[in-house]
Amino acid sequence: MDDQLQSNEIPPLKGEAVFIAGLGVISAIGNNVAESLNALTSGNAGIEAMKHLNSIHKEELPVAEVKLTNEALADLAQLPSRISRTALLSTVAAKEALDNSGIDITRWRTGFISANSVGGMDKTEDFFEDFLQNPNAGHLRSVVNHECGAVTEITADALGIKDFVTTVSTACSSSANSIFLGARLIRQNRLDVVIAGGADALTRFTLNGFNTLMILDNQYCQPFDDNRRGLNLGEGAGYVVLVSEKVAATLAEAPSVTISGWANANDAHHQTASSPEGKGNLLAMKGALQKAGLQPADIDYINLHGTGTNNNDIAEGTAIKTLFDGNYPSMSSTKSFTGHTLGASGGIEAVFSALAIQEGVIFPNLRFDTPMKELPFRPVTELQKTAVKNVMSNSFGFGGNCSSLVFSKYIAR
Repeated sequence: MDDQLQSNEIPPLKGEAVFIAGLGVISAIGNNVAESLNALTSGNAGIEAMKHLNSIHKEELPVAEVKLTNEALADLAQLPSRISRTALLSTVAAKEALDNSGIDITRWRTGFISANSVGGMDKTEDFFEDFLQNPNAGHLRSVVNHECGAVTEITADALGIKDFVTTVSTACSSSANSIFLGARLIRQNRLDVVIAGGADALTRFTLNGFNTLMILDNQYCQPFDDNRRGLNLGEGAGYVVLVSEKVAATLAEAPSVTISGWANANDAHHQTASSPEGKGNLLAMKGALQKAGLQPADIDYINLHGTGTNNNDIAEGTAIKTLFDGNYPSMSSTKSFTGHTLGASGGIEAVFSALAIQEGVIFPNLRFDTPMKELPFRPVTELQKTAVKNVMSNSFGFGGNCSSLVFSKYIAR
């Protein structure tokens, strides 16, 4: 493993850049990019008591729910409210991203790569409850979109994308993996435009599963704090519109952000835990830097995976300590705002990373009080306004599936 970590086998990207031409997001802190940016810069978190999810844990486990009902989301998405909440969230954010880009996708080879981990489970749960009472009750339309790919297909149809449509489901690294798959397809001249990211809705199945693992916090989470207790689950969707240089040259406003590096690694340590040494985390971060042709000192901000669990934060922190070795960039976990949105987190945090570069801001790590005794650094606790050229965004999932993305400010050659 040491030899592998010290190797430099991943060549930096050369040739055409892959630009971010549009952003779209919905989460507990806002129904669009503008609302989300306002919440991030004003320090307004979206975590609170459950309102929409019908759970026996409603009074004891805070969550970060999107504030809209399914009916309100359906109006925004222009879809029937009977479809899954995941598909509604996905369509709202993906439409915003495409609209923000101003691109006529009929002119280009366009793909939609979307991630999720829950599929249409929310509707399946409702069906199953009725079915247990009466095997002849319930609507089968509630279960036909149960699997993860159905969510992607609903949104792709709503966007009118048919050239390439696929789904990624690798737990909490899902959206990050969908984004760099899109970047690779553009680099390989397979596609011109890719809307990439992911979505996930809260369900009882998810909440109960994480509660069984005993990693949920019954208070508001405190990522990277020495007294952290666990994570708060959230929901939402986030997408970026990736374009080639050829497409970027046709846009009315030249894009200012590229995805410059990416890597995925797997330490295969445990089904639901990262290795304490952060081996997979380190491989992913180092690989993303190498792909971008950057040194650790070039990173201005790390958007931490930062869930607030004991295992995640020590694994990620140890890997950062090893890689950055005393030259630590500013860093924070925006999950302190949005909760952990699981399959959507990489997409949502990619949007936040691009905003950090565009707006020249570094977002605070809310509710941080006590530095972790194992780490020589601490996250940012107040909004910083500063030039941001390179951002690393980490997404580490169950089974050791670790991904890191690097976003960079574009400087014309």
